Amino acid sequence: MKKVLAIALALGLLLTCAAPALAETPYIAVISKGFQHQFWQTVYAGSKDAAEKYGVEITFEGPPSESDIQIQIDMLNAAITKNPSALALAALDTESVIEQLLAAKEKGVPVIGFDSGVPNAPEGTILSTASTDNEAAGALAAEKMFEIESVKAAIEAATPEAPITLSSFSQDATSGSIVGRTVGYINKMYELVNEVKPGQVAITGHDKYLKPSESGSVAVEIQVTVPASTNVQDCQTSAQGILANSNLVSIFCSNSGSVDGVLAATADGSDLDKTNGKYKDLVVIGFDSGAPLKNAVRNQWFYGAVTQDPYMIGYYAIELAVKALNGETIDETVDTGCQFYTYENMDEPSIAQLLYD
Repeated sequence: MKKVLAIALALGLLLTCAAPALAETPYIAVISKGFQHQFWQTVYAGSKDAAEKYGVEITFEGPPSESDIQIQIDMLNAAITKNPSALALAALDTESVIEQLLAAKEKGVPVIGFDSGVPNAPEGTILSTASTDNEAAGALAAEKMFEIESVKAAIEAATPEAPITLSSFSQDATSGSIVGRTVGYINKMYELVNEVKPGQVAITGHDKYLKPSESGSVAVEIQVTVPASTNVQDCQTSAQGILANSNLVSIFCSNSGSVDGVLAATADGSDLDKTNGKYKDLVVIGFDSGAPLKNAVRNQWFYGAVTQDPYMIGYYAIELAVKALNGETIDETVDTGCQFYTYENMDEPSIAQLLYD
């Protein structure tokens, strides 16, 4: 154990927000899925600010990569031996931390999940989880898409004789976050479009989401595409199929896999150039950030994107832990929010800190 902690310290993976010195000062151990990635650095910034506000001490640890399950387990074991007042955990693998969760519960240490939390954890071991409401985030993307003048005009002009397609592109239909974003997007888009074309809207493309039009006639098709697998080649192939639709007006990419697929199918995005691009009239909205997506937004190849708010994920993780220590009633899940960014606002400090590579 000493060897593991020494390695962690050498790598700079263990940071302390004011080392615990006073016995009466609550100490909260935060164990994340990583540390070096900018996403986790922003989570850490939020947790530090919350710790300062609420007068608690924290440590923030994460393994070198999100495949280092054993290192995370070692960090969690070490944290528990310090008898923290509370724990905040984003587990890499739920099955691997069950013993530790039960031990924390036995010792009366409240545990707060954050980011993806600890899905399917033993009952009573996780008091609350601070994470993105993915359905709300998907709905935000739909609202932003619907507001775009060219998209709105195409919807208004659509008829059963000259229908249009609005694409929702997701890398899989199993991940909770991806499904949530997809459901949020297509349900909100259906609601908005159906107000313009009542009874003439259908959701097509994937059995999980099918919804026929109420009238039997379709003026606007909301088409959901899921590739054969999550690898880049399959995502690119699916994107090429989407782009081949002559009725296509827009694409919503629900995560980095679908974003990368569209970029790969459009010459790294240059085919979406608004002046000379092959698909210059196509409107694309992405999700999250990452260098390729940020570049596409900055060049206006993508209209914009939804990003999670890692700062608030870290902030709420500490705030919820403090509330638990104070005996306050807390919700089972707390939405940490999301933001929509375009080339116009992506460099503003409040947005820039959320745009990780």
